[in-house]
Amino acid sequence: MTRTPRIVRSVVTGLVATAVASAGLLTAGAGAANAEGIPAGHAWVNPLPAHVYSPYFEAYNGDDPATLSAESGSKYLTLAFIETAASGSCTAYWNGSTTQPLTSATFGSSIAAIQRNGGNVIPSFGGYGADTTNTDIADSCTSVDAIAKVYENIFTTYHVSRIDLDVEATSLSNTAGITRRNQAIAEAEAWGRRTGHPVSFQYTLPSANTGLGATGLAVLQNAVQEHAQIALVNAMTFDYYIGTTQEMGADAVSAANGVYSQLSALYPWKSKAQLWESIGLTLMPGIDDFGAAETTTVADVNTVESFAKSNGLGALSIWAIQRDNGGCPGTAGAGTCSGVAQSTWQFSHILEQFNSRSWGHGWGF
Repeated sequence: MTRTPRIVRSVVTGLVATAVASAGLLTAGAGAANAEGIPAGHAWVNPLPAHVYSPYFEAYNGDDPATLSAESGSKYLTLAFIETAASGSCTAYWNGSTTQPLTSATFGSSIAAIQRNGGNVIPSFGGYGADTTNTDIADSCTSVDAIAKVYENIFTTYHVSRIDLDVEATSLSNTAGITRRNQAIAEAEAWGRRTGHPVSFQYTLPSANTGLGATGLAVLQNAVQEHAQIALVNAMTFDYYIGTTQEMGADAVSAANGVYSQLSALYPWKSKAQLWESIGLTLMPGIDDFGAAETTTVADVNTVESFAKSNGLGALSIWAIQRDNGGCPGTAGAGTCSGVAQSTWQFSHILEQFNSRSWGHGWGF
């Protein structure tokens, strides 16, 4: 996904996550801080529901995530993006800005406020801008250990249990970066098992309305090869650029069915229920970057939410929470409004019904 409404995608997003620990909450021991940097007495709070609505939040536009979370009712947010400031660097920042380090000083108080309100966030690496400038950390940094350490720092600094990896554009052809990323995932997962931290990863991979493209599927195949545990593949069901008028709700359902077929071949040991719970869908509310021929309506969102709940999908999302209002009727691909007539937070209020802790498995591939 991108900071500006100009993506041309022929493939949908995939989210890939490792299993969240089944043990519930973990609490740090006494003292100023333990060896992993967790403040004394701090509990790992609010593990993600097995079926979660977590809209993307554009972290680069100056909004406060805690404020939008409270106003919209969206308890879980995916914060985008984290990247390096320059190609070749192993140091990552929020928005690639050296003024926004990956410390509690940046978004820490807002994330803590969301957690106190019963929610949590999913920090997101990459995105279209990083993926086209070699500043996604796995493309930029050639040290697997250094990449893994950055991931581990996110878990300990922000007390989260999942990281999003948005891999698209030229990053999909960077085979060395793909391998490093999956090796770093596996290393961070081993660290999580060793230290007792809940650790989960999700990929954002482009796809068509019929399922993942060959390059997106290759990322998952490499993950299997590198022993990176994969739990969720979420199709980003917009910006198809097919050139015809699309029924976006039907396209999202078609994409989910296509991903199911692909994952059933890639992970034949998974049950039907586990495979469905390993699929998510990301929508773009209103008119996407292609234009009015690709418009996701409120009716489409109801269709997708019903399908996702009936089949036990693992995640739903939108790009992005700042678009969930009717402030610019007729405008395509705007970053701060949907381009269609709607009430504020109307899409989110429908999709928030999807959140559940009580059904499904949620375990990685």
